Amino acid sequence: MVFKRLLGAFGVGGPSVETVLGTAQARPGDHLSGEVRIQGGDHDVHIHQVTLSLVTRTEYEHGDHEGAGVREFYRGAVAGALSLGAGEYRAVPFQLPLPWELPLTEVNGQHLPGMAMGVRTELEVAGAVDAGDLDPLAVTPLPSQQRVLYAFGTLGFALKSADVEEGYIAGLHQELPFYQEIEFYAPPEYSGRINEVELTFVADPHGLAVILEADRRGTAFTEGDDVFGRYHVSHEEALRMSWEQELENWLRAVAGDGHGGYGHSGYGHGGQGHAGHGFGSDSHHHGHGPGWGGVAAGAAGGLAAGVAAGAVAGAMLGGEDEQEEQEEPSVGDAFAQVSEQAVQDAYEDAYVDAYEAAYEAAYEDAAEDFEAED
Repeated sequence: MVFKRLLGAFGVGGPSVETVLGTAQARPGDHLSGEVRIQGGDHDVHIHQVTLSLVTRTEYEHGDHEGAGVREFYRGAVAGALSLGAGEYRAVPFQLPLPWELPLTEVNGQHLPGMAMGVRTELEVAGAVDAGDLDPLAVTPLPSQQRVLYAFGTLGFALKSADVEEGYIAGLHQELPFYQEIEFYAPPEYSGRINEVELTFVADPHGLAVILEADRRGTAFTEGDDVFGRYHVSHEEALRMSWEQELENWLRAVAGDGHGGYGHSGYGHGGQGHAGHGFGSDSHHHGHGPGWGGVAAGAAGGLAAGVAAGAVAGAMLGGEDEQEEQEEPSVGDAFAQVSEQAVQDAYEDAYVDAYEAAYEAAYEDAAEDFEAED
């Protein structure tokens, strides 16, 4: 990051701000440390307050309307009133508590397509607010979450995308007004019976809720439907459980029961849940994506994925709400268009080490895109 000149509230020749995070990666429940660096401009200024906030991209439904927007879900002052002389430099240290329900953005070094998370810096003067820095933050899984994701990879699930949905899950206590869905294509042996499976984590200091939603295909005699599964375990239990066996049993029950007889209560929006065995009528599209066992897409694939994620992420956290009627390309479309051919070529002749090196470079580019688009 570099210092960003503040012009809105401070005018020409105002101070510059740079927020430096102690780490580019964090986990749910962590404390994120760093410092806000303020460089005085051409004249003295009085800053009323320095504020940091956490922002992400969410999708929402209101009646028949769908859209997406930037959701701020934490805000806190890291410094009160201070006077800054012309050319004076100040460093303000901070430590932010990260929610246990924080959505994940990265797993095993792989960016989750569709996800964006950032730390926004604001300086307030005379009642006006000047948005300064926007720093991308990679959120990696807790060990208990990682154990579940490892099982998904072992069983042959293929990653599709991820998003954050506004609303609450029926029967669960949530601190945040949204939840994450990580979408996978079902293992090949379930092709034709299960289209996709969505995975949601709701964590707290004591344990982890794991919510599964399978999109079950219909037959010549039955309609397709959504089937739910739910586990609530401590973090220690999650590490010891045989998730491979648990998931395999659940998949077999879903695939073998044509009447929706397996599962639990499902998702709700605005506090109104619906039953976990509702019949769906939406059309579904099929494809293939890299599972955790096939992350090593090679240099070209990793670079394409990182650049696509970075380019989309800047727009995701920097723009206004988008309505469905605008018919703009989705995050998934943008990601697929940029990376599909590169990933296909890279899988043929690249190695793990090349992927990791390319991803690191791509992530640096993504961080620059966050600031450029802000």
